[in-house]
Amino acid sequence: MIAALAHFVIATISSLGYAGIAVLMALESACIPIPSEVILPFAGYLVSTGRFDLWLVAIVGALGCNIGSTIAYAVGYAGGRPLVERFGRYILLDQAELTRVEGFFARYGSVTVLVSRMLPVVRTYIALPAGMARMNFWKFQAYTFIGSLPWCLALAYVGFRLGKAWETNPRLHAVMHDFTIATVAVLAGLIVWYGVRVWRGRAQRAR
Repeated sequence: MIAALAHFVIATISSLGYAGIAVLMALESACIPIPSEVILPFAGYLVSTGRFDLWLVAIVGALGCNIGSTIAYAVGYAGGRPLVERFGRYILLDQAELTRVEGFFARYGSVTVLVSRMLPVVRTYIALPAGMARMNFWKFQAYTFIGSLPWCLALAYVGFRLGKAWETNPRLHAVMHDFTIATVAVLAGLIVWYGVRVWRGRAQRAR
């Protein structure tokens, strides 16, 4: 499954170019578990080969975040907390996490969207409570883009630098090998955790 996800990301970007980056980032921001930490570094690597431009990768990625976040915003706006609670488990969002993100939004207001777009995990779900709170739509769009751009640029830059160093630094191969093993282990753990949560949820509803 992990290899299939990586292959899907690589194939989408390789075949669709900038549009592929936008589509994948839109899916990630619509709460689909496709990590931007995989999408953007690969796009950054392609910058090092001369295929992409670094700033265009970041801008297109941020625009994709806006598209996907708009979908999540609409779900929160139209369905409110009941709908999010009902289907949240399918996107790895339980009630405790929703309450935490919702409380953060209630405490700090709409600026939460701006800050959260630069934070792992939280950035994926913040559009839901923004929609539930009926945040001004255009302010939501502006904050989402402004917050997403540095995140996209930073991850793409990491991929760019690694791509440039790949052929000139033999030690990097060993480091990336260890990093790949650690990443696979973490992703495998998340998949198992997700499966256990879904199974427990179904068991509780069956009682």
